[in-house]
Amino acid sequence: MTLTEERRPASPVRRLTRPDPASRSRGGQRFLLLGLVLASAYSLFPVWWLLVAATKNRTDLYQSNGLWFSGMHLWSNLRQLFTYEHGIFLRWTANSFLYAGVGSLGGTLIALATGYGLARFDFPGRGAVFACVVGSFLVPIALLTLPLYLLFSKIGLVDTPWAMLIPCLINPFSVYLAKVYTESTVPYEILEAARIDGAGELRIFITIVLRMMTTGGATVFLLAFVNTWNAFFLPLTVLRGEENWTLNLGLYNWTGKRLESGVDLTSLVLTGALLSIVPMAVMMVAMRRYWRTGVTLGALK
Repeated sequence: MTLTEERRPASPVRRLTRPDPASRSRGGQRFLLLGLVLASAYSLFPVWWLLVAATKNRTDLYQSNGLWFSGMHLWSNLRQLFTYEHGIFLRWTANSFLYAGVGSLGGTLIALATGYGLARFDFPGRGAVFACVVGSFLVPIALLTLPLYLLFSKIGLVDTPWAMLIPCLINPFSVYLAKVYTESTVPYEILEAARIDGAGELRIFITIVLRMMTTGGATVFLLAFVNTWNAFFLPLTVLRGEENWTLNLGLYNWTGKRLESGVDLTSLVLTGALLSIVPMAVMMVAMRRYWRTGVTLGALK
């Protein structure tokens, strides 16, 4: 071994370092952003196709590119839609607003009251009642349609608005959501303080509980509204006359006229389907402020 080799410094040992948490966070954010973009594109693709199809006449609908415009015929389609069969489309729209709006509002109040009672009152059979509620919303609505039809036939409610409103007023899943939200939002101390001050149970529920359950009530109402607005099998079974049909049932009937009478109403059906999603979008935007208020209150707590 030479002197030069003895004085040569040893090579430094590399130490493994931990990966930068910031770089890992940026990588996770990019992956999450990519997933959100793909999910948004997947969700908006049918809406884009529906928007493009609603601007075409019958000829362009079958002969042009389905994902791009080929002439603006939206206004003529709307005029035909609102005037066809003496404006029956507007009647169907009003019926859908009646069933979804009134039924969902009444169902939300009943669900909030029931959920509050199950969460904050102790009574015999409370566990059995809650078990029945949970078991009820596990049963598909399609299995309950035939029993409802037989029941409404005996009491004379078939082909009346009550055949749609009564099922909308009772929703076990909404009761479950209301109970869970009450347990996490309404403390016992506030209720006891109100009772000490002499407030009755009805006054406590209206003036205190409902205000504290605004976010939960908005969620229950929106879910019930969308479910009733998109309902198909129940109105198909219990509604017979065109005057009481919902929007979805009426558009479905128009699609069958091509086979029955040779009249092609596809362009009107697509235009009506485009209009049918507008109320749900407006409802989502209108309910957003209630969710934002609920999140802010939760952060303050």
